[in-house]
Amino acid sequence: MLTAKTLMGNWGTLLLPIDQDNTISYNRLEEEINALVKAKVDGIYSNGTAGELHNQTESEFDKINCLLAEKCHLHEVPFQIGISNPCPATSLERLKRSVALHPDAFQLILPDWVVVNRREQVTFFEKMAEAAEGVPLVLYNPPHAKTVLRPSDFAELSAAIPQLIGLKVAPAGNRWYEEMRNYASGLAVFLPGHHLATGVRERVAVGSYSNVACLSPTGAQWWWQLMKIDLAASLEVEKRIQQFLSRCIEPFIKIGYSNPALDKLLAAVGGWAPIGTRLRWPYDWISEAEINNVKKVACQLLPEFFT
Repeated sequence: MLTAKTLMGNWGTLLLPIDQDNTISYNRLEEEINALVKAKVDGIYSNGTAGELHNQTESEFDKINCLLAEKCHLHEVPFQIGISNPCPATSLERLKRSVALHPDAFQLILPDWVVVNRREQVTFFEKMAEAAEGVPLVLYNPPHAKTVLRPSDFAELSAAIPQLIGLKVAPAGNRWYEEMRNYASGLAVFLPGHHLATGVRERVAVGSYSNVACLSPTGAQWWWQLMKIDLAASLEVEKRIQQFLSRCIEPFIKIGYSNPALDKLLAAVGGWAPIGTRLRWPYDWISEAEINNVKKVACQLLPEFFT
């Protein structure tokens, strides 16, 4: 079982391969899991934003996570199940059903349709922790959440909920790093992939649920290992990653494409699994005609990720 001290590293996310009839291709999903295992990522997690957590039936949720659990137990790969849903009752039922799959942790968001106050946050986590039967919890609190917590809030939650071992958050400036060192030192803090080297330098981050791994799981794993032996070199790689995102991904953000659309484009550019760029109805996806132009820039700026 993971703890705040053992949870670390480069974790790959599951992205849903969607067929033309809007159904999930479980055969391609199995190939994707096999590719992540082969890349030797530090762990795999399901049902993040990139996994379209918001657009699954409950039977689909169960099938996705049963497949993930089967593969990870077989290959002894740590895995986390994302039980997040805007509806807290649905999140709770997902967690209860998934305890039998013996994940290393559960990822969850705070209830997201009606904003929860401080007391309600604790009440939510207490119920989730009780139902998890000893499996630790990881809070996913991205900038687009309706309730974006401050570093001091994480300290209060951690004190109230011993099963809370980690966070997925986005950095918010130099003062934020300082406050996270003061308030969240007892939690495993994970940042978006393209900020990971800076987070390590600032003595805050211990890993990433990684958008960089969407581009290349093996490349992201190589980069994580580089941080341990040559932080200066890894920071130079981070600059090139951010240049690539600025040139090739931000234009799609400005047009209005969602984060799952961006992550699937990255995976298609990386070409490491047959995922495709299609999203589920009603969401727009980025045409596969864009892949070659984006890949040219990626290969120029990040050749190590395509070796």
